[in-house]
Amino acid sequence: MKVLWIIIAFISGVLLPIQAGVNIRLGKSIDSAVYASMLSFIVGVLSMLLYIILVREQVSWAGIKTAPAYAWLGGILGAFYVTATMFAFARLGPALTFGLVVAGQMVIAVLFDHFNIMVAQQHSINIWRVLGVMLVVAGVVVIRKF
Repeated sequence: MKVLWIIIAFISGVLLPIQAGVNIRLGKSIDSAVYASMLSFIVGVLSMLLYIILVREQVSWAGIKTAPAYAWLGGILGAFYVTATMFAFARLGPALTFGLVVAGQMVIAVLFDHFNIMVAQQHSINIWRVLGVMLVVAGVVVIRKF
């Protein structure tokens, strides 16, 4: 089962630059990256509604009251991410943009693992994890240079 989630995570990573590219194309068509980002979210909401209707997934509406305030930031962070990557993609190119995205994700993910922030299992920082992050950052430097 873990292999399935590894494949799904990889496919998600593959789809991010594609999403940025199609959002940029939409933005050029309507002369607004911000509106393109908003339209992307509207299509995403409609897609999720369709999924919910088809799957009939149950939800704990009572749990909404107990969710911490920061749990509502996901939409804001998602909107920033989608819009920021559109602007960066157009100015830096796909490889550098997503190299930086991955490097940023790795830095924060290792810290989240170490301090057990919003995760199920703690994974302490060690030399191998630091080396892994450094290799990702080095890859970004090489992409930027060449």
